[in-house]
Amino acid sequence: MTKPTLVVALGGNALLRRGEPLEASIQRKNIQLAAETLSALCQQWRVVLVHGNGPQVGLLALQNSAYTAVSPYPLDILVAQTQGMIGYLLQQELKNCLPEIRVCTLLTQVEISPLDPAFNHPTKYIGPVYTREQSAALAAEKGWAMKADGQHFRRVVASPQPLSIIETDAINALLQDGHLVICNGGGGVPVCKTAKGLEGAEAVIDKDLSAALLARQLHADALLILTDADAVYLDWGKPTQRPLQQTTTRDLAGMTFDAGSMGPKIAAACQFVDACHGLAGIGALTDGEAILAGLRGTSIRAS
Repeated sequence: MTKPTLVVALGGNALLRRGEPLEASIQRKNIQLAAETLSALCQQWRVVLVHGNGPQVGLLALQNSAYTAVSPYPLDILVAQTQGMIGYLLQQELKNCLPEIRVCTLLTQVEISPLDPAFNHPTKYIGPVYTREQSAALAAEKGWAMKADGQHFRRVVASPQPLSIIETDAINALLQDGHLVICNGGGGVPVCKTAKGLEGAEAVIDKDLSAALLARQLHADALLILTDADAVYLDWGKPTQRPLQQTTTRDLAGMTFDAGSMGPKIAAACQFVDACHGLAGIGALTDGEAILAGLRGTSIRAS
C-alpha cells in the first residue's frame, strides 16, 4: 500500500541554532542530525521537505551588501541561492542516510500579491542576532527594519501570504514517482504575476505558511513543523509558561502568538488541519516521530 504523505517544515533555526556562528561546518553538522530524523520518518511516510532560510538569507544579505562595486542583489535572488545551498546539503546528507531513496531538490517559486499589506509591516526575522546598540547602528547605516527577538534584535523583512505554488505539478509528479522532494526552500522564491509574466519581489515568504499551502495542494495526511522549540508554549517568557500538548484549531483560534515566530506556525498548522482534517505537529527537530505519535511537542487536530 502507498505510504501516507507527510510535509515536513524544517526551521532555518533548527539548521543553525540560535547564537551559533554562521559557519558552513556547523550547518552541515546540524543538517546531519536533521537527516537522521528525516530518514526515520521515511520508514512510515512519503516525505516532502520544506526548509527555512532565515539565518542563511540574512548572512547572504550581509555578504551581498559588503561588496559595493555592484548593486546588492534583491531578496528573491538571495532566497533562490539559499534553496540551492541548503537543498544541496540536505540532499547529500539524506542520500548518505538513505542510499536506496531517490532524493531531489526543486527550485520553487511561490506567488504573492504585490498589494499584500505585509510590505508595509515587516515581521519576518532574517540573519543573526544583534545587541540593541548594533541593531540601532545597522538601522541607521543600512535602513533596515529591526525588531526585538527575545533578549536580542534581528532584521525583519516583509513576509506576504503565499497564494499559489508555481511548481506544484512537478512536486507531485516527483512524489508519485517515489522521490523524497526538497522544495519551497525558504518559503519559496517570492514572485508576482504581471503582464510580462513572473517577476521577483523583495520579500521572504514564511516557510510554515508555504508548507501548509503545499500540504493542502498535495492533499497530505500530516504536516510536521520542526523548529528550535520543543512545543508550543502558553504564556511564553513568563513564570507561568507551560507547553501545550494536545489541542484543536478551535481552541487555538482564541489565543495570540508572536507574529514573527510561533504565530505563523500556529496559523499554518490550523489552515492545513481545517482544510484537510489531517494531523499537524509542532516541536523539536529530534522529536519528529514522537510528535506524530502524540508523545512530544504539540499535536493539533480538527475541532
